[in-house]
Amino acid sequence: MEKFNSDGTPQNEGGKNRKKRKFPVWILLILVVAAGLSSVVVTYDNQYKLIRQFGKVQRVITTSGLSFKIPVLESVDTIPKEILIYDLPASDVITSDKKTMIVDSYVIWRVTDPLKFAQTLSYSVANAENRIDTIVYNATKNTISNMTQDEVIRSRDGKMTVTVESDESVSSNDIAIEKTEVVQIKSLTEEIMDHIGTVYEQYGIEIQTVEVKKLDLPDDNKQAVYNRMISERENIAAQYTAEGESQARMIKNTTDKEVSIMKSEAAAQAEELKAQGEAEYMRILSNAYADENKSDFYNFVRSLDAAKQSMTGSDKTLILPADSPIARIFTGNNP
Repeated sequence: MEKFNSDGTPQNEGGKNRKKRKFPVWILLILVVAAGLSSVVVTYDNQYKLIRQFGKVQRVITTSGLSFKIPVLESVDTIPKEILIYDLPASDVITSDKKTMIVDSYVIWRVTDPLKFAQTLSYSVANAENRIDTIVYNATKNTISNMTQDEVIRSRDGKMTVTVESDESVSSNDIAIEKTEVVQIKSLTEEIMDHIGTVYEQYGIEIQTVEVKKLDLPDDNKQAVYNRMISERENIAAQYTAEGESQARMIKNTTDKEVSIMKSEAAAQAEELKAQGEAEYMRILSNAYADENKSDFYNFVRSLDAAKQSMTGSDKTLILPADSPIARIFTGNNP
């Protein structure tokens, strides 16, 4: 028999209602916790956060920290804030002298306007890289198409070796000496960046630089270019050799001239000293002959010197007159 409560409801129906009231409480707690967690938005230093509601961006979070959104109604999109590197696929370009070159480069870029980035590129880094690929390729093609192959190779590091005529000449070999100088020019990267301009700003991004990793030639052109480079280096080496020989001759001529001048000056000085010595000799001789005692002694010394010179060698006979001062010494007839 079914039992009824005082209010007329069946007792078992009241038990069922109590069980039904307990079940929604747990569900409600779970929903509250889930809603609370889903409403929290964590933004890191390397991120932008865009809060959307029904597909329309409501807020842009550019600083790190915690923020909140309306669960279910609002969604969050993340856009990278850090500097990104995109490795471009290698591409063929043609120089102004109709030579094909293979350019392999990479791009350093970043998102500067997350809202514009989202609106134009659909929040996609891949879409951004596709646009960057097109922009950089066109700029690279326009840059290299206005340069010869040699200019492209030389301008890669922003320095170009140029050949200038020297003021010196080698007359004996009739060789015009040339010198090479390194001048500062715009690098290939700078030229490409000039052609890019600011076209990327419409996408909310910034291309900071384009770096060329590798400049290569098609296999069928490499050997011809290498041969030309070898020939150029040989010509430069010959110019250096001619210049060195010219400088060596100039140094030798200058040295010979200086030596000749020094010899002439030394000979003139020697003649002057000789003249001074002879003058002094004549003065002494004159003084000696002026005094009778000194004159006799001087004549005696000169006689001894003459006898000494005539007695050099072996088997010599000295014949002296009887009145010779030397003979008087030997005979004891001194005056």
